[in-house]
Amino acid sequence: MLNVTVNATEHQLPDQTALQQLLEQLAVGSGRIAVEINGEIVPRSQFATHQLADGDKIEIVQAIGGG
Repeated sequence: MLNVTVNATEHQLPDQTALQQLLEQLAVGSGRIAVEINGEIVPRSQFATHQLADGDKIEIVQAIGGG
């Protein structure tokens, strides 16, 4: 099991979980989001292949339009 922190909340995930799987589990929309893992931005093109590691600190930010 992996223990990760997502936006200051602890989560347990199966080993070999990809970032995209986490986003689907959290029901994060596929809209305009940015993901940072351990202080590094992960490009959207790597969401499906980026493997999470035990102890990762993940920040997910969703852009919201306004006027």
